[in-house]
Amino acid sequence: MPFNELRRDYLLDRWVVIAAARRRRPTDFVREREVKEISRCPFCPGNERMTPPAVLVYLPSGDGVVKEADSDGFRHKDWIVRCVPNLYPAFTPPKHDESWRGEDSKSDYPVRKAVGHHEVVIESPNHDEHPGSARVSQLVHVINAYLDRYRSLSSHPYVKYVSIFRNHGADAGASLSHAHTQIITTPFIPKIVSLELRSSRRFWSREDACILCDVVSREREGPRLIWENRSFVAFAPWASVHPFELWIVPKRHQSTISEMRTDETHDLAEALRVCLGGLRSLLNDPSYNLGFHMARRGYYHWHIEVYPRLSIWAGFEKSTGTYINVMPPEDAAASLRETSHKESESLQP
Repeated sequence: MPFNELRRDYLLDRWVVIAAARRRRPTDFVREREVKEISRCPFCPGNERMTPPAVLVYLPSGDGVVKEADSDGFRHKDWIVRCVPNLYPAFTPPKHDESWRGEDSKSDYPVRKAVGHHEVVIESPNHDEHPGSARVSQLVHVINAYLDRYRSLSSHPYVKYVSIFRNHGADAGASLSHAHTQIITTPFIPKIVSLELRSSRRFWSREDACILCDVVSREREGPRLIWENRSFVAFAPWASVHPFELWIVPKRHQSTISEMRTDETHDLAEALRVCLGGLRSLLNDPSYNLGFHMARRGYYHWHIEVYPRLSIWAGFEKSTGTYINVMPPEDAAASLRETSHKESESLQP
């Protein structure tokens, strides 16, 4: 029987148990997804008035797009991508006469206003055009919308971090099944990213190099590689917390998506389509969470992390912060490598 291993994360001071002795087959994780049916989808074409006015709309124009915004009494039709404020925001912009700085000194415990933005990117007029099955051309529009909103939102002085994330599937937190992404800005750097920044800065100071550039060079030659194209590499991380967890990382050093070139935007769309399509075909379209990790620091390397919702964190994980993964990342990568390459081949003209 193989020994279980303790592995330390690349960026976080976190140990993960890779339970090789309890390893399972991919088919052991396949299950029926719960789909929440609603009588009328507010994100589908024709229902635009069910959402707040869009802050950004991509409309077809010749071979490209034109960018517009809705108004209180008008909603654009025949759109490609829409971005709207969330009806139930976790963070809200400050009012013109409202101070957003500092903490409430009258409180016994620190408290601040949850100042920021909470938006939804409706990725396609087609209800089920999720990244794992979408047209690459549509994903290019989605990524460009991310870029537009990232640049706009990060310009506010009260915005310290812009989080772009997807919840796919009801048990991953998606309240609506229409393909969509959420964007939340916060007036602070979140804890996970703060810890990643610390490790990245420490490695940069010691080695005069980027820690994720080093990781990419190693993983491209190793057993955890899943897929790569000209600009991006996908791999199962060394200390994966989740079964079939995967990361998508740009090969060229860059700290945020705003530094991508046009060709890299297309390559990212292809990487998302191929890798999430491989996950979809391997595990019957599992629920997952996806998050962009970005920070405007020269020593930081942005990347995407994908966490399939295939296991339950129980008492040990919740009480210690130490996680047990019953699918070694090398085994996960071997299975995802096969299905991702099939997805890549299916996209070839």
